[in-house]
Amino acid sequence: MRDRLSTLLKIVISLGLIALAFVLVDVRQVGAQLAHARPALFLAALAMYLLAIIVNGAKWQVLLRAQGIRIPFPALLRFLFVGFFFNNFLPANVGGDVMRGYGLARYTDRTADAAVSVIVDRVIGLMAYMATAVTAAVVAVNLTGHGELAQVEWIAMIALGVLMLGFGVLLSRRLRSLIARLFTWRWLKPMAPLWGRISDAFNAYRFSYGPLTLAFGIALVGILCTTLVNWLLSQSMGGLMSLSAIFLFNPLIALVLMIPISIGGIGVSQTAYPFFFGLAGVPSGHALAVSVLMQGIALLGSLPGGLLWLQSRRTSRG
Repeated sequence: MRDRLSTLLKIVISLGLIALAFVLVDVRQVGAQLAHARPALFLAALAMYLLAIIVNGAKWQVLLRAQGIRIPFPALLRFLFVGFFFNNFLPANVGGDVMRGYGLARYTDRTADAAVSVIVDRVIGLMAYMATAVTAAVVAVNLTGHGELAQVEWIAMIALGVLMLGFGVLLSRRLRSLIARLFTWRWLKPMAPLWGRISDAFNAYRFSYGPLTLAFGIALVGILCTTLVNWLLSQSMGGLMSLSAIFLFNPLIALVLMIPISIGGIGVSQTAYPFFFGLAGVPSGHALAVSVLMQGIALLGSLPGGLLWLQSRRTSRG
């Protein structure tokens, strides 16, 4: 009952945010933008989105190899596509991470290692996002004179600092041992073995400077791909979003979408795009139209994951 109420609440929030977005923006303006979208550029954006998924798969494989897990790249992509598919129906990006981690755990029979690889993969990706946002904000504020974006610069810097600090805690054996003391409390004691396995799995990354650096570099390539996805969608409707603005705000939108308050980020995305890009002077109707197309790209690009999931279900039943 609690899970059903939580899901219902997320659906209500999604619908409420969508309604709010369309109340604040002229619906006719959004409709006109979407009606004149150029199909060729939309398809190019879809292809770039699929490339971004493949790049993310390469990042994840590097992190798995640091744990000594060898898995064929096609199998890894299958779990990744399934995760992206369930992102459309589960809270934010968290649900998709759970699904791909579950698939990997069943494949390798190494549950803790699979969970930790997904966590590290997500943290590395977010740090790359925030590093990109910080760089773009510094350029915008200090070199191009957009002083009104100074708050965005500070938000990106704080987010990057928090991520780096949190990752440092996870990699520190001493700090993890301090956290382990919490599991001596009576109500947390049953979870102590699980924390022990997860803590041990993090040890694989303690001195893996090469794989972590490589994963960070691959994450930057993935960010370039997703930035181009947004840019191509904007170009399909007149090109009112500059690449510099997308480099600045795309990471912050990705961070906001991690908040599990809606189904598949629906509604959150439609309010975040006009808000953030409005700071750079992008018309709200154009920003909202791009968010709608981006939602469509995410759905279409993840459909192979749905087919793969159905195939695996049929195979397991057979």
